[in-house]
Amino acid sequence: MPNLSSISRSSSKRAWIACGQWIALAGWIALAGTGCGSKSAASGVGGRGARANAAARVVRMAPAEARTIDRSIPALGSLAAWDWATLSTKVAGRLEAVEVDRGTPVARGQVLARIEPRDYELRLDQAKAALQQAEARLGLTAGAPTDQFDPNQVSSVKQASAVLEESAANHARVTQLASQGIISLADVDSAAAALKVAQNRYQTAVEDVRDRLAVLAQRRVECEIARQQLADTVIAAPFDGTIQERLISPGEYLPAGAAVVTLVRLDPLRLRLEVSEREAPRIALGQTVRLMVEGDTNRPTGRLTRASPALLEDTRMLVVEADVPNPAGRLHPGMFVRGEIVVQTELPVVTVPDLAVATFAGLEKVFGIGEGRAVEKRVVTGDRGDGWVEIREGLAAGEMVVLSPGNLLDGQLLEVEP
Repeated sequence: MPNLSSISRSSSKRAWIACGQWIALAGWIALAGTGCGSKSAASGVGGRGARANAAARVVRMAPAEARTIDRSIPALGSLAAWDWATLSTKVAGRLEAVEVDRGTPVARGQVLARIEPRDYELRLDQAKAALQQAEARLGLTAGAPTDQFDPNQVSSVKQASAVLEESAANHARVTQLASQGIISLADVDSAAAALKVAQNRYQTAVEDVRDRLAVLAQRRVECEIARQQLADTVIAAPFDGTIQERLISPGEYLPAGAAVVTLVRLDPLRLRLEVSEREAPRIALGQTVRLMVEGDTNRPTGRLTRASPALLEDTRMLVVEADVPNPAGRLHPGMFVRGEIVVQTELPVVTVPDLAVATFAGLEKVFGIGEGRAVEKRVVTGDRGDGWVEIREGLAAGEMVVLSPGNLLDGQLLEVEP
């Protein structure tokens, strides 16, 4: 049987050996960690020393300048024709000729198309004949005025007037003879009846003349209508412009109101812009508008001439219009444009070259120089132009700024390039 005491001593010995091994392993790990920390610390000290002793960075500098600029409001819009019209026929008929086509420039009054006129020439001749007949019944010459016409000059009225005068004289004589008892009362009654008949015939004659005058006026209007219909067989341009589209061809029978061509006026053009509700109070008629058109390097300008009295309910935008001269025809209706509405002119500001502004995490800054080191300055920028940026806050005119700062750090040594 094994000795229990010897077994116990052996187990204790193995336990002490295992514990010693764990302690040695922990010491080794601690020493390794201490060594790494020392190395990092040394490395950190070395880095700071390297930056402190780094060579100065060579930079170019430029001064902040005072200048005057125009303050403007950006807006989007489109161009529209100054005048746009679909020209239609006023009378029905067969189309005889079309003198224009798409893109044809036309002047006001120029003939664009013709309806066959023969039917309307015959109608005019018929109306003229009826007019001559009406004038003849009144004893008038062609075109004689009727505003001061005397019905008593017509033969039928003259005849009725003479009969009336005779009846009146006869009635007077009979009445006198009856008062003397020479003739009977029956003769008086006959004379009175004849006088009434004569009066009615005279009144009828006068009314007949007035009716003839009314017929004459009607015939003259009918003649003018026939003449106008004949003139309407020619379709002419109502204003200077360019044919946008021809809608028919010769030989077609057109009802009254049929569309023939579409005409647009291209000089000037209407510029329609939409301005945000926030900027609307700064808008005033007469302000200059600068245009930027896709694919065109020119910058045409116009002036605000019209503004809507209310905002659009769905977009909360204010619609304004400007007149844009287009003498060369480079601009076209329907073009999308970006506009700048100038609300302030000759405004003094401070600007720096656009290369001097650096942006990091949404913050804008420039770098100056002080005691040979970089000095960071936070700024607030504004409008931008060709190679310059407006500085609204953080910089004064005349201060020097570093160009192309890149990854320049505040406090870094600088050497200005001569």
